[in-house]
Amino acid sequence: MPEIQENDRTAELQAAVRDAIADGEPVAIRGGATKAFYGRDSSGRPMEVSGHSGIVHYEPTELVVTVRSGTRLADLEALLADNRQQLACEPPHFGTDATVGGMVAAGLAGPRRPWGGAVRDAVLGTRVLNGAGEVLHFGGEVMKNVAGYDLSRLLTGSLGVLGVLLEVSLKVVPRAPAETTRILELGPGEALSHMVHRGGKPLPLTGAVQTGGCLYVRLAGNGSAVAEAAERIGGEDLNDGEAFWRDLREQRLPFFAGSEPLWRLSVPPAAPLTDLAGDCLIDWGGAQRWLRSYAEAATVQAAAAKAGGYAAAFRGGDRTAEVFAPLSPPLLGVHRNLKRTLDPHGLFNPGRMYADL
Repeated sequence: MPEIQENDRTAELQAAVRDAIADGEPVAIRGGATKAFYGRDSSGRPMEVSGHSGIVHYEPTELVVTVRSGTRLADLEALLADNRQQLACEPPHFGTDATVGGMVAAGLAGPRRPWGGAVRDAVLGTRVLNGAGEVLHFGGEVMKNVAGYDLSRLLTGSLGVLGVLLEVSLKVVPRAPAETTRILELGPGEALSHMVHRGGKPLPLTGAVQTGGCLYVRLAGNGSAVAEAAERIGGEDLNDGEAFWRDLREQRLPFFAGSEPLWRLSVPPAAPLTDLAGDCLIDWGGAQRWLRSYAEAATVQAAAAKAGGYAAAFRGGDRTAEVFAPLSPPLLGVHRNLKRTLDPHGLFNPGRMYADL
């Protein structure tokens, strides 16, 4: 079992927020900084959360773990693996220092997302330090406590603009007893048709991605179900499927080595997106596309909107400009009101998500 340092820095972080209020200076919340590239450029007094670590509560039979936000994500996953459990959302790390708080703040999920759920789906409750220096508690440690409008899930993917995560309670799932990856030689169009067709079948799918002229399909479940599904899908076994999906999750596949700006597009699985120049990797059974392209932001955003989705400038390009899909005026107003309610002094990561937040 991994050694996870127990260190509750709540009082220290609370004092840092109150000092920032007194000085009128914004703060830049920082954990492992492995996702610092994500979002717009932001500035402020550094607030280190990575030392705020430890397991608050974990009973494997309950399938819930409560952990401090500065705990290393790798340490949490190792603890879960010791008990044959995992986070269903398969979050990316992008470095050895990735933290649980950074996982929740970024809200990024891995290849298992369409079948295992998003990071938001795993969050049951949070303790948060707001912009007035108060510690707030949202949600709980069981599903019945998170019915209705839940601020814990609202904080997921907010990039720290609403508060400092102190603790998070996460739903975990058992690891499947059997897993295999099948590889089929299919181009993008054929792979999309194959994924859309298979997506509606009762198969134990946990990954479907097309890249480099091949479609990779991951199956996980009990042994007989996996073997039967593998026979129906066809193709050949991939020798080290675990390494492939890990490299996809951490963006270490050859596709991600390009120098062009990297776009993340969320679109309906069958959307063709043929009018965009650049190299594309198709993930999530077609629902997520990674695009390497020097195309103008307006062009990429318009193509994604035309396909019924949206696009975000994930990595590279101009990080002083808006990188996420534009918000309508009413929706931007809702975001501003939430920001003022939870962060009345505008302290936390100003401009990280949108220039006006």
